[in-house]
Amino acid sequence: MRLIRYARGGRAAAGAVSDGYVHELAGTAPGARGLGPRVAPLAEVTLLPPCDPRVIVCAGSNYASQIREKDRPWPDRPALFLKAPNAVVGPGAAIERPGELDRLEYEGELAVVIGRTARGIAARSFADYVLGYTCANDVTAADWRSDGQWARAKSADTFCPLGPWIETGVPDPAALRLRTFVNGTPVQDTGTGDMVFGVGALLAYATRWFTLHPGDVLLTGSPSGVGPLTAGDEVSVDIGGVGRLTNPVVDRR
Repeated sequence: MRLIRYARGGRAAAGAVSDGYVHELAGTAPGARGLGPRVAPLAEVTLLPPCDPRVIVCAGSNYASQIREKDRPWPDRPALFLKAPNAVVGPGAAIERPGELDRLEYEGELAVVIGRTARGIAARSFADYVLGYTCANDVTAADWRSDGQWARAKSADTFCPLGPWIETGVPDPAALRLRTFVNGTPVQDTGTGDMVFGVGALLAYATRWFTLHPGDVLLTGSPSGVGPLTAGDEVSVDIGGVGRLTNPVVDRR
């Protein structure tokens, strides 16, 4: 299923998308929900971020292509950092570029949405804790990495677009094609099988330290090809079998 959060007529609600229509959800358990009655054509609603995470755990330097591109040492364990929930925006929402910034960067990523409380899980059992997958853009203020920690560089408002929906029917998260486009030009194109640590390994490692709850998100890293964004750009993260997330870039007022 493609699970969404959406706004229509001044009201926010959860639903699902099928054949170009938004449907109500039948049932209550996330893993057992079915399609209910039609609500409206998809084009007539505003898509919101598909989940509302309290915790966003991110993996850095997790693609072999980026490690080679940056000439970084091969990691012996996942490198984790956090993004703050205030950074989350949905499809179509503007990414705001701070005026004092020299370089704002896109980082197209596969995002894992948690479906049940996960603490100290085994890598082989990761799928039992995953609701589904969505597209993410780990927007980064490259200049601000010099702060000595990444809070400002990674967590400014609008720096975590998610969407357009949560795809629950992904049989193998290591067999997807991840592409990023800026103004229609491809700038990243890599298979998720290029991850150094797969989804199971990342969740097993992360949940040793962080208890993740339903709706929380794991970002799995970005491949080679990370580059700059300027006001007026449109950036899209496209993951085959998951969806396409598009956001404009504007100057922050």
